[in-house]
Amino acid sequence: MMFDHGSDVETVSNSNDVNASAEATPAGGAYPRTADFGKYTSSPKFPELEEKVLEYWGKDSTFQASIDQRNGADEYVFYDGPPFANGLPHYGHLLTGYVKDIVPRYKTMRGYQVGRVFGWDCHGLPAELEAEKQLGIKDKGQIEEMGLANFNKYCAESVLRYAGEWKEYVTRQARWVDFDGGYKTMDMSYMESVIWAFKELYNKGLVYQGFRVLPYSWAEHTPLSNQETRLDDSYKMRQDPTLTVTFPFTGAKAGSAAEKTLADNPVLADTAAIAWTTTPWTLPSNLGLAVNPKVTYAVVKVGEDSSVPEFAGKNFLLAEALIGAYAKELGKEHEVVATFAGADLEGLTYQPIFDYFADHPNAFQIMVADYVTTEDGTGVVHQAPAFGEDDMNTCNEYGIDVIIPVDMDGKFTSQVPEYQGKLVFDANKDIIRDLKAAGRVVQHRTIEHSYPHSWRSGEPLIYMALPSWFVSVTKIRERMVELNHNEIEWMPEHVRDGQFGKWLEGARDWNISRTRYWGSPIPVWVSDNDEYPRVDVYGSLDELEADFGVRPTTLHRPEIDELVRPNPDDPTGKSMMRRVPDVLDVWFDSGSMPFAQFHYPFENKEWFESHAPADFIVEYIGQSRGWFYLLHVLSVALFDRPAFKKVVAHGIVLGDDGNKMSKSKRNYPDVNEVFDRDGSDAMRWFLMSSPILRGGNLIVTEQGIREGVRQALLPMWNAYSFLQLYASKPAEWSVDSDIILDKYILAKLAATVRAVTECLDNTDIASATDEVRQFCDALTNWYVRRSRDRFWAGDVKHPEAFNTLYTVLEVLTRVAAPLLPMATEVIWRSLTGGRSVHLEDWPDVDKLPTDDELVESMDIVRNVCSATSRIRKANQLRNRLPLKNLTLAFPDAERLREYTDIVSSEVNVDKVEFTSDVDSVGRFEVSVNARVAGPRLGKDVQKVIKAVKSGNYEVVDGTVVADGIPLQEGEYTRNLVAISPDSTAEVDGVNGLVVLDTELDEDLESRGWAADRIRGLQDARKNAGLEVTDRISVKLQVPAEREEWANRHADLIAREVLATAFEVVAGGESLSYDVADGCSADIAKQ
Repeated sequence: MMFDHGSDVETVSNSNDVNASAEATPAGGAYPRTADFGKYTSSPKFPELEEKVLEYWGKDSTFQASIDQRNGADEYVFYDGPPFANGLPHYGHLLTGYVKDIVPRYKTMRGYQVGRVFGWDCHGLPAELEAEKQLGIKDKGQIEEMGLANFNKYCAESVLRYAGEWKEYVTRQARWVDFDGGYKTMDMSYMESVIWAFKELYNKGLVYQGFRVLPYSWAEHTPLSNQETRLDDSYKMRQDPTLTVTFPFTGAKAGSAAEKTLADNPVLADTAAIAWTTTPWTLPSNLGLAVNPKVTYAVVKVGEDSSVPEFAGKNFLLAEALIGAYAKELGKEHEVVATFAGADLEGLTYQPIFDYFADHPNAFQIMVADYVTTEDGTGVVHQAPAFGEDDMNTCNEYGIDVIIPVDMDGKFTSQVPEYQGKLVFDANKDIIRDLKAAGRVVQHRTIEHSYPHSWRSGEPLIYMALPSWFVSVTKIRERMVELNHNEIEWMPEHVRDGQFGKWLEGARDWNISRTRYWGSPIPVWVSDNDEYPRVDVYGSLDELEADFGVRPTTLHRPEIDELVRPNPDDPTGKSMMRRVPDVLDVWFDSGSMPFAQFHYPFENKEWFESHAPADFIVEYIGQSRGWFYLLHVLSVALFDRPAFKKVVAHGIVLGDDGNKMSKSKRNYPDVNEVFDRDGSDAMRWFLMSSPILRGGNLIVTEQGIREGVRQALLPMWNAYSFLQLYASKPAEWSVDSDIILDKYILAKLAATVRAVTECLDNTDIASATDEVRQFCDALTNWYVRRSRDRFWAGDVKHPEAFNTLYTVLEVLTRVAAPLLPMATEVIWRSLTGGRSVHLEDWPDVDKLPTDDELVESMDIVRNVCSATSRIRKANQLRNRLPLKNLTLAFPDAERLREYTDIVSSEVNVDKVEFTSDVDSVGRFEVSVNARVAGPRLGKDVQKVIKAVKSGNYEVVDGTVVADGIPLQEGEYTRNLVAISPDSTAEVDGVNGLVVLDTELDEDLESRGWAADRIRGLQDARKNAGLEVTDRISVKLQVPAEREEWANRHADLIAREVLATAFEVVAGGESLSYDVADGCSADIAKQ
């Protein structure tokens, strides 16, 4: 090219410029047709343009117009999961937000009406903990001192603390949502729908009150659900002490299996069972031991060489299979005295470790349980029924009641006076000390293990028996699995039967009550006198008003707790009906979102029932055990249908060091800085084009974000810029050109429209971005660059070029609009004068010419040129240096003969030859990776190896098939073995090669030298500030040895740089402009 006009397409091309012309005359003036976005520039600052687009959308009410113009159309239902507004959004929110914007934009262009209502999660631990932090509250006692009404009032105010910032972020990322019509889970209408759902479940027999061991957060004074312990960051590595302690046998229960065993084996009377635990703090609550009835247990006499000398000569009972795990403690000289089946030990009694509950009925005996294994420990499991679900179930079978010597603060009560008031974890040290002093510790070690923590406070949980309300998920589990498998489409697909499906298969009853303050109430009132039991469940304000005589003005505590009435079933009239104090799990709120946002069933009943399930939802993969899961639970339980038809479960956004994003580590680019430097479209492209939308994780880097500018924003802008530079009048829609490059780019465009449509129909956004990226590359780095001579000649002489480029841009901006909403808006309005690209219909591919053969052939030509460029680069042969010959070798090489001139010009060779005899220039060798292929192929792997070595294989559609057996990626390598490897390269997409003649002669070198001088003089013109049409005089100073070359090519050089006077000077002092290779020049305008 003669000149670099700003940042047009030439800045991203890799072409040689030997045929460039200085006849280019930018006309300009035809675009833009609007001035909404400021003066046109070929070097745009995208963040500034985006701000102007956002301002325009606001003034124009473009979003609302996109909704209104589809009135009466079919609706596409999208559920927007509610975030908390008591913290600022992060990259994870932005990622999800971009998907939430792309799909509705696309569906709107496809003719649907897509409502996008924003919502806020307001209740629960996240809100309460943030309020406590702001108020300096350390425990529940301070809340009660402050007053529940005041605390909840503060929660209501603080929960939307960052709502304004959220709106700014969401708006800045060009995400269209309805904030004004949004819902809040703390709204009365929303909460009424929530209590309706609870009552419906109760009436269906799917809600019950139970007493079970639950994960309990002592830091937050509330039980949690099992799925909450599976959320991100819930399990953390933690070091805890482990103890193996002794339980000396004292006899056997009358009538038990062990009574006879003991009588026949008196050695048991002088034996102690040993049991291992990772929670020493539960030992004061020990009420039993469990063994597996089918496991063999051994009485082992401890050797004199034991690592614990005080136990030498004593008898211990443990699983025979685990004797080796206690080799040091038992000693090499240990002796197995006797063995027993676990079933024969049932009923043995033992001496309690502590005396706190020594008189507890039925306690301190050996029980049998199938869950006991020999994978670790001793095969004897210590039972503390207050702190283990299996323990509780086993003890219940043996009539051992639960004792809970730990309070709601996680501290020991007066029932264990030595440790009273101590947090259970802090008490471990004292308990271990006392047990060692009592001679009960066989082994004391430290273990590092993954342990559940509160997903909000980060403190370790304990498992503790508590009364709670549950949803009977197990009753609907099979139906949930069935509906997920048959009626929900997942992206990525493997989540359906993998992470989500397996979670459903193991689903347990859901603990929905929280002993907290700020949340939707459990709408259950019970009698305060057990002599006159009664339970009332309410599902509406009307029902509450009917029974209590007053219509609640809020459903929050403490007001809702103040609704009391006499118990109708108490003839004395003394007992009262009072609400149970718990509130609902915040996930019950968010799981109710599909119907509660519409105040169903009190309003919008017909609409909701005809528009559910939702067509689409999206969140990160962790929600397969959170929001996705609980939406599914409630929808199946209430309506016997899934809550959604299609779901994208994307991966996790990581910092630039590959770890979780951390404010303290500053391991990720600041969001606002990225918006200000690169713009939201660049960030959108980076996130949407990554593997994260297929379930993988993504490391956020500044370089990666800038790739969004390079891959899509600049190519599209550069193509528009090229049209802007050279069009003297508005172009027209046209697909009638008979120029092969025009026909190619239009057919390529049609193929791209089809591909992107299919991708977005399948919600495969990453693949859609890839299709757009590939087309932009073909447009700017091939079509525009190969067509530039026609553009330089002007739209009067070559209207077909301008019309084709206009048509391509008009369609491309619509196709890319959901992916790059702001850049496409600027181009569209400037190009067409239309109100907004987002008010346009999706392109009709039938209006574009289709020619798959042409597209395939031209793409092969492009790949041929790319392969040739690689050879040049490897041999350090610049593009401006002409070469003699290029040979194309692949089976149907003749199909490219009609493109000879294009290939010759592009790769700068004098001659292009074609051959179908690939073996004449090289071959491909396949080698089998037996380590990878072996596990899949089994004995066939040797058959495949033999076939490959003998050449008995073929490549079918890119897949290697050896002796009829197809190999998978990674199971083999395919290497090129060329006759001239330094001058040969494989052509992508075809089973063929190109061979470049890299031998130089004097003629080639002189022509290349002349091309370099042309480029140098072009740069000199630019630096001199000359117009592209200016004629000049040139005085070219060259080394003496290049004088002959300069004179030989003088006419060519002068013509290309518009020189009317051209003088060659050999040697001498350097002139004004350096034109490389020891050459310099003076230039002057004529």
